[in-house]
Amino acid sequence: MEELSSAPFDGMTANPGMMVSSPPLAASVQPAVGPLTVQELARRITAEMHKAIVGQDELVEMMIVAVLAGGHILLEGVPGTAKTLSVRTLARIFDVSFARIQFTPDLMPSDILGTSIYDPRTQEFNLKRGPIFAGLVLADEVNRTPPKTQSALLEAMEERRVTIDGIPNNLPEPFLVCATQNPIEYEGTYPLPEAQLDRFMLKVNVGYPAAEEEERILDKVQSGFRAQNLDTAEIHPVLSGSDMPAYRDLIEKVRVDPTVLRYIVKIARATRENRNLLLGASPRAAITLLNTTKALAAIRGRDFVTPDDIKTMARPVLRHRLILRPEAEIEGYTNDRIVETVLQSVEVPR
Repeated sequence: MEELSSAPFDGMTANPGMMVSSPPLAASVQPAVGPLTVQELARRITAEMHKAIVGQDELVEMMIVAVLAGGHILLEGVPGTAKTLSVRTLARIFDVSFARIQFTPDLMPSDILGTSIYDPRTQEFNLKRGPIFAGLVLADEVNRTPPKTQSALLEAMEERRVTIDGIPNNLPEPFLVCATQNPIEYEGTYPLPEAQLDRFMLKVNVGYPAAEEEERILDKVQSGFRAQNLDTAEIHPVLSGSDMPAYRDLIEKVRVDPTVLRYIVKIARATRENRNLLLGASPRAAITLLNTTKALAAIRGRDFVTPDDIKTMARPVLRHRLILRPEAEIEGYTNDRIVETVLQSVEVPR
């Protein structure tokens, strides 16, 4: 799989690579696409991810949810916790064109989107496409670029298109942005505005590995694994872009009981009424919670959503969409703590 850098970017040079054949669409979640159910597909993706990533089970599962639910994901963690490696590994498994954009203070919107270049021979303007025109885009350290450049992602992430010189240009389908940011080093960074954060379906906090996992990491390195060269991990494609519509259709068929729908609504409304929050969850957050729990249920081998699925997805879906009051921050409240309080206060349907 060819990796594209953000600058200089000379046209569209993405390589689709080896395509995985797309079996016929079935009628329910369990028969699934061809010989693979959604659960079996998730197991294969997980197995390939763990060829490079040790532990980080929640991160791996949430990345699979984002891919199957068709949303973007924000990974936040200290340097060296395999955020970038996870996305690069996913790019090999999810066999689509891949581009990496290293966000820096001097990055311009045209470095991401592309620009029209005048050709004196034809006397016409030709579009030189930027790295945003890849199927999977790694926005590395996305909070290190100014708001003007961050805003270049807004239309792309929401509408799956970009407007250059007044002309709309469709992005490939599927299209996924995986962004990373560092939570502890704020000098020279630009916090993402609420509108930008809301474009991310999930925000996953990536922590340190457990002691035994760290020992396994060192053992892998001692045995010859190099994160800079994923060929050493022998990672194979599992899912192609042409397969994606079939699997997403299956996820759409996952059943949600009316009592579970009301549970989602009650959680969203409880955040808006929480005295420690300036801003609670929007209707878009409730829709996202619904869609991601359907994907999670299918990954776990069910064709129906349970309240436990809602509880699992509540933190990654809501944590970046809530704004704490200043006095609540002083008292030590965090967004995760607020979500936990809300989950405890809302009655779970039977």
